[in-house]
Amino acid sequence: MGMMAPMTAVTWREQVARRWGGWRTLAYGLGLGGILLLAAQATWGEWQFWRNGNWLRLAVAVAGTYGAALVLETRVGRFPGVHRSRVVLVSVSLCFLGLLGVVSLTRWYYSRTFLGVSYGLTLLWQWLLAGWGRRLCLGLVPGTLAQAIYPLPGVHWYWLSENSPVGNLDGVVVDLHETLSPEWMRFLADCRLRGLPVYHAAAVWEGMTGRVSLAHLGEGLLPMPPDPAYLLLKRVGETGLILLAVPLLVPLAGLVALAVWWDSPGPVLFWQERMGQGGKPFWMVKFRSMRVEPAGAQFARAGDHRLTRVGKWIRRFRLDELPQLWHVLRGEMSLIGPRPEQVPFAREFSQRIPYYMCRHLVKPGITGWAQVNQGYAAGVQETRLKLEYDLYYVKYLSLWLDGLILAKTIKTVMTGFGSR
Repeated sequence: MGMMAPMTAVTWREQVARRWGGWRTLAYGLGLGGILLLAAQATWGEWQFWRNGNWLRLAVAVAGTYGAALVLETRVGRFPGVHRSRVVLVSVSLCFLGLLGVVSLTRWYYSRTFLGVSYGLTLLWQWLLAGWGRRLCLGLVPGTLAQAIYPLPGVHWYWLSENSPVGNLDGVVVDLHETLSPEWMRFLADCRLRGLPVYHAAAVWEGMTGRVSLAHLGEGLLPMPPDPAYLLLKRVGETGLILLAVPLLVPLAGLVALAVWWDSPGPVLFWQERMGQGGKPFWMVKFRSMRVEPAGAQFARAGDHRLTRVGKWIRRFRLDELPQLWHVLRGEMSLIGPRPEQVPFAREFSQRIPYYMCRHLVKPGITGWAQVNQGYAAGVQETRLKLEYDLYYVKYLSLWLDGLILAKTIKTVMTGFGSR
């Protein structure tokens, strides 16, 4: 398998992006200056805004918000399956909402026009620059895992031989756990001497798919327990978010409860034993979406005959999960984490699927990485795939990944993706 000429599949836009990448920082800096000037021009007639240094205070705050949005975009954009334009929208909107909250709490005098123009121009400029990204050109050292990586989209892949030229490549991908010939070892050493990055194929596969391969978990890649500082920030943040949303959540939950009670006989709430953090069972509550039938643990199926009329809709838009916010406040669940499995199934899967219990290193969540990427899982094979997503979350969990999951959850709720 020889190496194809790397530039043949690279578009003109990616070639331009390759050359101007070093100017990106300058472009962002000039953009900030232009945004502040245009926002100032739009508010030139607001004399109160220009008195007593009000404009300077807000201009500095907008500059900080602009930088924070750029950092957030860069950090979140590293994760797989991310569209840069959507990341820009979420990061800029969240950061400017944070600025609006700071301004409201500090009671600064501010101009709505200045903030509005700054937000709109920041969103437009960062969206334009994000669109000029390019795909990486990576060489593949032949191997079993390389065969699985080659079909993945978003990267220009090129098969290598021991004497392939590497001048146009951005890096080389190799399975470091495979036995390499002396020729390949010399080739990789030469790449490192040239300053060319050499990536482990397992790490590249994880980054491209958003999953952790169960076949490579035994090679020293088991997820570590989460950082206590991260857990504290997450706990405080999700608790505050739920309490702030109580005025909206309580009426909504009341309407759902009334609809469930009216639609079919039986209790409004449904309780089921699920597996929690550390393998400790707990009783999870949700709005009942199925008819009351005597049955043991079983998966919901597509078009399940047990679904009620209301149940079909509240499951589609995840409204049946609303009571689980109580578990979040109690500390039994989190807003984001692997979905808690029924106890009989969890015990069965722990016997049949390697490393299944590793997903219980963190609290179960109302939404999670597997839910926004795969959807509902039923059966051993689907659960293996779901576990690979869950272990990716456990391995790389961070506030940035949580933010990405929340953004993707909004799309999931609106489209009904993966519901049964």
